[in-house]
Amino acid sequence: MHPATQTLERPAPPAAVPEAPGAPGGIVTAPLEHATVEVVGVPFQAIWSPEDGAIRAAGFAEVVGVGDRTAAARGARGSDGGGSDGGAHGTRRVRGDRDGIATEPRRLMDRLARLDPALAARGLSAEPGAGPVVAALRAYAAGDLDALDALPVAQPETPFRGEVWRALRGVSAGSAVTYTELAARAGRPAAVRAAASGCANNLVALVVPCHRIVRADGGLGGYLFGVELKERLLRYEGALRTR
Repeated sequence: MHPATQTLERPAPPAAVPEAPGAPGGIVTAPLEHATVEVVGVPFQAIWSPEDGAIRAAGFAEVVGVGDRTAAARGARGSDGGGSDGGAHGTRRVRGDRDGIATEPRRLMDRLARLDPALAARGLSAEPGAGPVVAALRAYAAGDLDALDALPVAQPETPFRGEVWRALRGVSAGSAVTYTELAARAGRPAAVRAAASGCANNLVALVVPCHRIVRADGGLGGYLFGVELKERLLRYEGALRTR
């Protein structure tokens, strides 16, 4: 099989969960922590496991500029040659859609449940959490663009998607690379479509910065939360000039 078509790898089983004192069989059952912080004018939500502080899911609570609902899908299928167009440049703001794009932590949990049912079954804490995750998000929102770099992240991965996500975390704020360059950084230069699919299936937006990946022809490419929001993030970070 040509490397560029290898996008159907079976996700690896979730990593073993650390033992919790007093839990039956040593399995952690504590609810997942969650918080919402406004970033570039849009509520951003994060869900993390309290035993290790690892972010398990994160995303914006609104889709900004949903002129074309298929933009994210095209971004997953496409490459720098034109398939990852994403042409959603409207100014409409929509709180989620019928496919369950996040409008609240529960919707984000729905996405997590599809990939890691056992983890999602722990549910959410009754009250928003605090600590390093919230502090880092607030610092990023206040202008410290490197504040998210050290946050631990865990999400179910295939071997190549894991490499894509690690390569994404190596793209620093204020820069943007193409899908082709991302594939090369992940170790498979020919697997451009698979790299784009890794961006589209990233469960931890912003912290694993898939918004920093653009098309070779100068287009922004797709973004689950709207191309307008992707542009806003890139301008905030200095990767695009402010008009």
